[in-house]
Amino acid sequence: MKNIIAVLALSSFFVFSACNKKDAVAEVLTEKTEDKKSNEFIVDSVTVKDSTRVSDSLKLAFTSKLLTFPTLKDKALLDSIYFQHEKIKDFSKAGLQAYLENKKNDYFSTMKNDNKDWYSDITYAQEWYSSSYMNLKSNVNGYMHIQYAGSAYIGGAHEEYGFSERVFDLKNNKKLELKDITSIPENKLETLLMKNLDKINSGAMDGNGEVKNSEMLLVERIPVSDNFYFDEKNLYFHYSPYEITAFAAGDITIPVSWEELKGTINAEFKERMKIK
Repeated sequence: MKNIIAVLALSSFFVFSACNKKDAVAEVLTEKTEDKKSNEFIVDSVTVKDSTRVSDSLKLAFTSKLLTFPTLKDKALLDSIYFQHEKIKDFSKAGLQAYLENKKNDYFSTMKNDNKDWYSDITYAQEWYSSSYMNLKSNVNGYMHIQYAGSAYIGGAHEEYGFSERVFDLKNNKKLELKDITSIPENKLETLLMKNLDKINSGAMDGNGEVKNSEMLLVERIPVSDNFYFDEKNLYFHYSPYEITAFAAGDITIPVSWEELKGTINAEFKERMKIK
């Protein structure tokens, strides 16, 4: 009888131990899953696209797209991401959707009520528009690159458009500044920008073929722009039309290689980007 009790007790112990181990494994898996979810980077977007007719000859169109980041909670970081939209207080998808709807209504109302004198001169069908987009270009090593693109047309020879490039350090919850990347003096960087101006041509053409960026330069020196981004090879500076060249040249991107910046690259940045 004692032997039977001992066997039952031992069996119960193993069953109990197995259950404990199973529960422990389940807890570990749950913790890992929760950690994975908390570290997961999620990107979504909201878009508003609409049009309205002002007269028989004029149509207004509005398009805008904002990215949404459900897992980003730092308000200062979010304020920096939506820097062009100071009125945004609710960063949820529903909040951003409502913001864009209000922005669309304001655009239509302003264009209809404040520009009535312009409409009388329109004798042929036109579409005036306002478009803006946020595009996620990359998210590498905790550095998120967003390109903000905008264009508008209100009559005339051509549309107006421009770009803003911003990189955000998600590890430190801030917009990345140039000083966080390199300590190179501004005058030396300007020299490199001038030297590399034609490395990425805009694709502008004339009767003789492709035109070099330098042939349409409007400035004596190229200023260091806040519109920068980077990859594993280069630091890039992006200039919108008219900033440094004629409109016909389009937007200009100038690369500066990490080799050219050797000895001036921030140690933390260099390590995170694995720059040799």
